Amino acid sequence: MIDTATSPARGGSRPLPLQLLSRIAAAILGGYAFCWGFIAIAHSGLYALGMSFHDAEHLSAILGVLLFLVVFLWSFAARRIGVTWAVLLTGAGVMTGAAALIQRALLA
Repeated sequence: MIDTATSPARGGSRPLPLQLLSRIAAAILGGYAFCWGFIAIAHSGLYALGMSFHDAEHLSAILGVLLFLVVFLWSFAARRIGVTWAVLLTGAGVMTGAAALIQRALLA
C-alpha cells in the first residue's frame, strides 16, 4: 500500500537538498553581488569616458538587470556549483575593486 500522507504529490514536505539550496543562494546572492560590481564598474567607466552621470547610471542599471537574469539562469544551468560561486564572487570583487580605482582616479 502506498503511503499518500507523505507523498510529494499530496502536499508532503521533503527537505531541499543542500546542492539546490546552494544554487538558489548563488542565483540570488551571488548574482546580486556580481551585478552590483558590474553596475559599479560600468557606471564609473562610462562616466570616465565622458557620458553624463545620470545617463551612465541609467544605462549601467538597465544592463545590470539584464545581466542579473543571465547570471540567475546560468547558476542553475552550470554543472558545478563550486565553479559558479567562484566566478560570481571573484568577478564581483574584481569589478568592485576596479570601479573603486576608477572613481579614485576621477577624484584626483
